[in-house]
Amino acid sequence: MKIMIITASEKKNLDLAKKFEETFTHLNIQTEILNLLDLDLPLYNSRAEELHSGAELLGQSYQKIKDAKGFVFISPEYNGSTPPVFNNFLAWLSRASKDWRECLNTKAALIATFSGGGGFNVLQAMRSQLSFIGMNVLGRQILTHSNKPLEESSLKGVCQELIKHSI
Repeated sequence: MKIMIITASEKKNLDLAKKFEETFTHLNIQTEILNLLDLDLPLYNSRAEELHSGAELLGQSYQKIKDAKGFVFISPEYNGSTPPVFNNFLAWLSRASKDWRECLNTKAALIATFSGGGGFNVLQAMRSQLSFIGMNVLGRQILTHSNKPLEESSLKGVCQELIKHSI
């Protein structure tokens, strides 16, 4: 089983992704971190889609995403929602094949954030968007910020829950 950890920013959220990776490794689960900034995707629109396919732009990541059994999505809060790179990624992924839900439908997802603000809005936005695509977003989530450090026991608990729902 492989869990794909997708982060929509660097710094604190990438650090959080690495904490997830360490925890899954201790649980003998293979993971891979995909930093959406590294994909450097062009802004999705109909003109861009005439020039590129989603599968082409996502490259090897497309097959890895398709093969993953479960996901962790980590994003900061931007203007009360997800950052543009997150929405852009989902747009290209949904256009990478004839079945726009092919890569994520029915798979388990865990959502998390390290946010400079409250973080509640980005978690709500990710839950709504990922559920719409057909993912089974776990009820538990990870919300951290400067005044709310990550609790190791909560991290381990949500990782174990994701494993259970990804089998």
